[in-house]
Amino acid sequence: MRNRILRAARLVFCAAAAHAPVSASAAGWDVGKASSNFELVALGEAELLGRSIGVIHMGNVELTSGRIVAADPLAQPDRPALARTVTPGEYSVALYQAFGRIAAASMRFAEGKPDHWELAVLPGQDPATLKDDEIFGYPVDAGVGCYMDADTLALIDERQAQVQAQKPDGDVNYYDDVLASDLDANKNHYALHRPIAGKKGNVAVFWSGWGDGVYPVFWGLDKAGRPLVLLTDFGLIENADGRREPKVQ
Repeated sequence: MRNRILRAARLVFCAAAAHAPVSASAAGWDVGKASSNFELVALGEAELLGRSIGVIHMGNVELTSGRIVAADPLAQPDRPALARTVTPGEYSVALYQAFGRIAAASMRFAEGKPDHWELAVLPGQDPATLKDDEIFGYPVDAGVGCYMDADTLALIDERQAQVQAQKPDGDVNYYDDVLASDLDANKNHYALHRPIAGKKGNVAVFWSGWGDGVYPVFWGLDKAGRPLVLLTDFGLIENADGRREPKVQ
Protein backbone atom coordinates (compact mmCIF):
# COMPACT_ATOMS: atom_id res chain seq x y z
CA MET A 1 0.00 0.00 0.00
CA ARG A 2 2.73 2.44 0.88
CA ASN A 3 4.15 4.48 -1.94
CA ARG A 4 7.48 6.01 -1.02
CA ILE A 5 7.68 8.60 -3.77
CA LEU A 6 8.63 11.47 -1.46
CA ARG A 7 9.01 14.37 -3.82
CA ALA A 8 7.80 17.95 -4.09
CA ALA A 9 4.71 17.91 -6.29
CA ARG A 10 4.01 20.85 -8.51
CA LEU A 11 0.88 21.89 -10.31
CA VAL A 12 0.11 24.61 -12.82
CA PHE A 13 -2.82 26.16 -11.01
CA CYS A 14 -4.56 29.43 -11.99
CA ALA A 15 -7.31 31.14 -10.02
CA ALA A 16 -8.93 34.52 -9.49
CA ALA A 17 -7.85 36.87 -6.71
CA ALA A 18 -8.93 35.89 -3.19
CA HIS A 19 -11.60 37.71 -1.19
CA ALA A 20 -9.55 37.59 2.03
CA PRO A 21 -6.29 39.34 2.98
CA VAL A 22 -3.34 37.40 1.60
CA SER A 23 0.41 37.76 1.58
CA ALA A 24 3.06 36.57 -0.82
CA SER A 25 5.38 33.96 0.62
CA ALA A 26 8.17 35.18 -1.62
CA ALA A 27 8.86 38.04 -3.98
CA GLY A 28 7.43 37.32 -7.41
CA TRP A 29 4.97 34.69 -6.20
CA ASP A 30 1.51 35.67 -4.92
CA VAL A 31 -0.48 33.27 -2.73
CA GLY A 32 -3.61 35.23 -3.64
CA LYS A 33 -3.39 33.81 -7.17
CA ALA A 34 -3.18 30.24 -5.88
CA SER A 35 -6.70 30.12 -4.45
CA SER A 36 -9.79 32.33 -4.49
CA ASN A 37 -11.48 30.36 -1.70
CA PHE A 38 -9.86 31.64 1.50
CA GLU A 39 -13.11 33.36 2.46
CA LEU A 40 -14.71 29.95 3.11
CA VAL A 41 -13.32 29.79 6.65
CA ALA A 42 -14.72 33.22 7.57
CA LEU A 43 -18.31 32.69 6.39
CA GLY A 44 -21.13 31.45 8.63
CA GLU A 45 -23.19 28.43 7.66
CA ALA A 46 -26.15 30.58 6.55
CA GLU A 47 -23.88 32.63 4.31
CA LEU A 48 -22.35 29.48 2.85
CA LEU A 49 -25.77 27.96 2.25
CA GLY A 50 -26.73 31.10 0.34
CA ARG A 51 -23.78 30.34 -1.93
CA SER A 52 -24.90 26.70 -2.35
CA ILE A 53 -22.11 25.39 -0.11
CA GLY A 54 -22.85 22.90 2.64
CA VAL A 55 -20.68 22.34 5.70
CA ILE A 56 -19.87 18.94 7.21
CA HIS A 57 -18.41 18.99 10.71
CA MET A 58 -16.38 15.78 10.85
CA GLY A 59 -15.20 15.98 14.43
CA ASN A 60 -11.72 16.35 15.89
CA VAL A 61 -8.41 15.04 14.62
CA GLU A 62 -6.00 14.05 17.38
CA LEU A 63 -2.57 15.56 16.77
CA THR A 64 -0.26 13.79 19.21
CA SER A 65 2.93 15.48 18.03
CA GLY A 66 1.57 18.55 16.22
CA ARG A 67 3.27 17.50 12.98
CA ILE A 68 0.53 17.51 10.36
CA VAL A 69 0.41 15.25 7.32
CA ALA A 70 -1.83 16.39 4.46
CA ALA A 71 -1.82 13.68 1.80
CA ASP A 72 -3.63 10.93 -0.05
CA PRO A 73 -3.49 8.39 2.82
CA LEU A 74 -3.80 5.41 0.47
CA ALA A 75 -1.31 6.39 -2.23
CA GLN A 76 1.21 8.24 -0.08
CA PRO A 77 0.58 7.77 3.67
CA ASP A 78 4.24 8.35 4.51
CA ARG A 79 4.40 11.81 2.93
CA PRO A 80 6.48 14.08 5.18
CA ALA A 81 4.70 16.34 7.64
CA LEU A 82 4.28 20.03 6.86
CA ALA A 83 7.20 22.24 7.86
CA ARG A 84 5.08 24.37 10.21
CA THR A 85 3.91 22.61 13.37
CA VAL A 86 1.13 23.31 15.89
CA THR A 87 0.65 22.59 19.57
CA PRO A 88 -0.44 18.96 20.08
CA GLY A 89 -4.16 18.67 20.75
CA GLU A 90 -7.53 17.88 19.20
CA TYR A 91 -8.65 20.13 16.37
CA SER A 92 -11.94 20.27 14.46
CA VAL A 93 -12.17 19.49 10.76
CA ALA A 94 -14.85 20.97 8.50
CA LEU A 95 -15.60 20.03 4.90
CA TYR A 96 -17.15 22.40 2.37
CA GLN A 97 -19.43 20.64 -0.09
CA ALA A 98 -20.56 21.85 -3.52
CA PHE A 99 -21.93 20.10 -6.60
CA GLY A 100 -22.27 16.94 -4.50
CA ARG A 101 -18.53 16.76 -3.83
CA ILE A 102 -15.97 17.99 -1.30
CA ALA A 103 -14.65 21.35 -2.47
CA ALA A 104 -12.33 22.11 0.44
CA ALA A 105 -11.31 20.88 3.89
CA SER A 106 -10.23 22.94 6.88
CA MET A 107 -8.68 22.22 10.27
CA ARG A 108 -9.27 24.90 12.90
CA PHE A 109 -6.67 25.66 15.60
CA ALA A 110 -8.07 28.90 17.05
CA GLU A 111 -11.03 31.18 16.47
CA GLY A 112 -10.79 34.28 14.35
CA LYS A 113 -10.52 35.42 10.74
CA PRO A 114 -7.05 34.98 9.25
CA ASP A 115 -5.09 38.18 8.72
CA HIS A 116 -3.04 36.64 5.92
CA TRP A 117 -2.39 33.33 4.17
CA GLU A 118 0.72 31.32 3.34
CA LEU A 119 1.32 28.25 1.23
CA ALA A 120 1.85 25.18 3.41
CA VAL A 121 5.13 23.54 2.40
CA LEU A 122 7.23 20.52 3.27
CA PRO A 123 10.72 20.90 4.74
CA GLY A 124 13.04 22.01 1.96
CA GLN A 125 10.32 23.48 -0.25
CA ASP A 126 10.69 27.19 -0.98
CA PRO A 127 7.91 29.21 -2.67
CA ALA A 128 10.65 31.52 -4.01
CA THR A 129 11.47 28.76 -6.51
CA LEU A 130 7.94 28.76 -7.93
CA LYS A 131 6.92 30.46 -11.13
CA ASP A 132 3.81 32.62 -11.10
CA ASP A 133 1.54 29.77 -12.27
CA GLU A 134 3.07 26.98 -10.15
CA ILE A 135 2.30 25.69 -6.69
CA PHE A 136 3.43 23.03 -4.24
CA GLY A 137 0.71 20.51 -3.40
CA TYR A 138 0.17 16.85 -2.64
CA PRO A 139 -0.59 14.21 -5.28
CA VAL A 140 -3.83 12.21 -5.12
CA ASP A 141 -4.13 8.83 -6.85
CA ALA A 142 -6.93 7.21 -4.80
CA GLY A 143 -9.42 10.08 -4.93
CA VAL A 144 -9.09 11.05 -1.27
CA GLY A 145 -7.13 13.46 0.91
CA CYS A 146 -6.56 13.54 4.66
CA TYR A 147 -5.32 15.30 7.76
CA MET A 148 -3.47 13.27 10.38
CA ASP A 149 -0.56 13.47 12.78
CA ALA A 150 2.75 12.10 11.54
CA ASP A 151 2.76 9.66 14.47
CA THR A 152 -0.50 8.11 13.25
CA LEU A 153 1.34 6.46 10.35
CA ALA A 154 2.69 3.87 12.81
CA LEU A 155 -0.90 3.03 13.80
CA ILE A 156 -1.87 2.55 10.14
CA ASP A 157 1.06 0.17 9.74
CA GLU A 158 0.02 -1.66 12.90
CA ARG A 159 -3.55 -2.05 11.64
CA GLN A 160 -2.34 -3.29 8.29
CA ALA A 161 -0.16 -5.89 10.00
CA GLN A 162 -3.15 -7.06 12.04
CA VAL A 163 -5.30 -7.49 8.93
CA GLN A 164 -2.48 -9.20 7.08
CA ALA A 165 -2.07 -11.74 9.87
CA GLN A 166 -5.74 -12.68 9.52
CA LYS A 167 -5.61 -13.28 5.74
CA PRO A 168 -4.27 -16.62 4.52
CA ASP A 169 -2.88 -15.15 1.30
CA GLY A 170 -1.40 -12.13 3.09
CA ASP A 171 -2.75 -9.80 0.39
CA VAL A 172 -4.01 -6.61 2.07
CA ASN A 173 -5.73 -3.66 0.46
CA TYR A 174 -6.16 -1.02 3.17
CA TYR A 175 -9.07 0.64 1.39
CA ASP A 176 -11.07 -2.54 0.80
CA ASP A 177 -10.12 -4.32 4.03
CA VAL A 178 -10.23 -1.42 6.49
CA LEU A 179 -11.26 2.01 5.30
CA ALA A 180 -14.20 1.22 3.00
CA SER A 181 -16.58 0.39 5.84
CA ASP A 182 -15.89 3.76 7.51
CA LEU A 183 -16.43 5.65 4.25
CA ASP A 184 -19.56 3.67 3.38
CA ALA A 185 -21.23 5.03 6.50
CA ASN A 186 -20.95 8.55 5.02
CA LYS A 187 -21.77 7.85 1.36
CA ASN A 188 -18.04 7.55 0.63
CA HIS A 189 -17.62 11.29 1.14
CA TYR A 190 -15.60 11.22 4.37
CA ALA A 191 -14.61 9.24 7.45
CA LEU A 192 -12.97 9.94 10.80
CA HIS A 193 -10.88 6.80 10.83
CA ARG A 194 -9.19 5.33 13.91
CA PRO A 195 -6.59 2.76 12.83
CA ILE A 196 -6.29 1.09 16.25
CA ALA A 197 -9.22 1.07 18.68
CA GLY A 198 -8.25 2.43 22.07
CA LYS A 199 -5.11 4.21 20.82
CA LYS A 200 -5.00 7.96 20.36
CA GLY A 201 -4.41 9.04 16.79
CA ASN A 202 -7.03 9.20 14.04
CA VAL A 203 -7.30 10.29 10.42
CA ALA A 204 -9.77 12.68 8.77
CA VAL A 205 -10.26 11.18 5.29
CA PHE A 206 -12.32 12.97 2.62
CA TRP A 207 -13.12 13.01 -1.08
CA SER A 208 -10.75 15.16 -3.12
CA GLY A 209 -12.97 17.32 -5.31
CA TRP A 210 -13.28 15.71 -8.74
CA GLY A 211 -10.75 13.04 -7.81
CA ASP A 212 -7.08 12.56 -8.65
CA GLY A 213 -4.76 15.52 -9.12
CA VAL A 214 -2.36 17.70 -7.15
CA TYR A 215 -3.87 19.92 -4.46
CA PRO A 216 -2.48 22.85 -2.45
CA VAL A 217 -2.74 23.43 1.29
CA PHE A 218 -2.66 26.85 2.96
CA TRP A 219 -2.12 28.28 6.44
CA GLY A 220 -4.48 31.03 7.60
CA LEU A 221 -2.48 33.12 10.10
CA ASP A 222 -3.26 35.92 12.53
CA LYS A 223 -1.37 39.22 12.60
CA ALA A 224 1.33 37.68 14.81
CA GLY A 225 1.82 34.80 12.36
CA ARG A 226 0.14 32.19 14.54
CA PRO A 227 -1.90 29.51 12.73
CA LEU A 228 -5.67 29.81 12.99
CA VAL A 229 -6.69 27.37 10.28
CA LEU A 230 -5.36 24.99 7.63
CA LEU A 231 -7.20 24.81 4.30
CA THR A 232 -6.98 22.30 1.44
CA ASP A 233 -8.48 23.64 -1.79
CA PHE A 234 -9.62 21.00 -4.29
CA GLY A 235 -10.24 23.48 -7.09
CA LEU A 236 -13.96 22.68 -7.35
CA ILE A 237 -15.23 26.23 -6.79
CA GLU A 238 -14.06 29.82 -7.22
CA ASN A 239 -14.54 32.88 -5.02
CA ALA A 240 -16.01 30.74 -2.21
CA ASP A 241 -19.18 30.32 -4.28
CA GLY A 242 -20.79 27.01 -5.22
CA ARG A 243 -23.57 28.36 -7.41
CA ARG A 244 -21.59 28.15 -10.65
CA GLU A 245 -18.87 25.73 -11.63
CA PRO A 246 -15.59 27.47 -12.43
CA LYS A 247 -14.61 27.93 -16.05
CA VAL A 248 -12.06 25.50 -17.40
CA GLN A 249 -8.75 27.30 -17.87
